[in-house]
Amino acid sequence: MDEALRAIADPTRRAILVLVRDREAPAGEIAGRFPRMSRPAVSQHLRVLVGAGLLDVRREGNRRFYRLRPGGLAEAAAFFADMWASPLDRLKRAAEREEKEEGA
Repeated sequence: MDEALRAIADPTRRAILVLVRDREAPAGEIAGRFPRMSRPAVSQHLRVLVGAGLLDVRREGNRRFYRLRPGGLAEAAAFFADMWASPLDRLKRAAEREEKEEGA
């Protein structure tokens, strides 16, 4: 989980994840979305995302295609869901209590 969170701390990497969220994309197309960045820099971002388990890569000849790895953020998502569950439950109970008091 730590590696995934470090990977998504970078805004460029988050943008890459959004690009490949719904469909596979070749490295060249991904790099083309970042015209101010060199292709080697984009490739490094892709390597970090693959290494963190957030992207799957498929090779076809000399081309590489990237897609969001299902479940890559599952552990982090579960952590955040657990962190928010208790405060949200307390907020819900407080709101219900206030509603009852106003209705009484």
